[in-house]
Amino acid sequence: MTRKERALKAVEALERVYPDAVCSLTYEKPYELLISTRLSAQCTDARVNLVTPVLFSKFPSLQSLAEAPIEEIEEIIKPCGLFHTKAKDIKMLSRMLIDDFGGELPNTLENLVKLPGIGRKTANLVMGDIFHQPAVVTDTHCIRICGRLGLTKEKEPFKVEMDLRKILPPEKSNDFCHRLVHFGREFCKARAPQCTACPLQDICKNVEKI
Repeated sequence: MTRKERALKAVEALERVYPDAVCSLTYEKPYELLISTRLSAQCTDARVNLVTPVLFSKFPSLQSLAEAPIEEIEEIIKPCGLFHTKAKDIKMLSRMLIDDFGGELPNTLENLVKLPGIGRKTANLVMGDIFHQPAVVTDTHCIRICGRLGLTKEKEPFKVEMDLRKILPPEKSNDFCHRLVHFGREFCKARAPQCTACPLQDICKNVEKI
């Protein structure tokens, strides 16, 4: 079985198990997804989803975020960790979106990664969920699971992304990455993966080694 054939089987299997491919971060406005994803670095999505309603209620616009006292942002997002850096990035990217992009999210990956604190993982998520473009979000679930499945031998996010872009159907890549998050939490856990119950065990190259 080639890597591309294995990838197609994985896509099809996860579509059956998780018909609804949804982002686990909650948001209403496009820029809220950007900020939520920044907050999710080294933090669970569940915790981010508890913090962001408070943040976006107190500062309901990009302008208010750009003008907010950084200490107030820090106090709200403190449970997400790395709050000094994250607060600075939120304030700066809000200002940059207003000044350089007319208050709208840029619709290219190249411009998204120019924003403070925004890397390719976040930019890909925005490209897929907001602009509905082919995207590969190489978070920890994606890297771990695709390595186990034999879809990549790489560990570095950019190299994993490039490998997956070669073998995933572009129109399905973003939803596949969302499904990997749910699959990683339920079956293919970092520790004690549920291999005997795994819906992908027939195509996994490492099922007997874990």
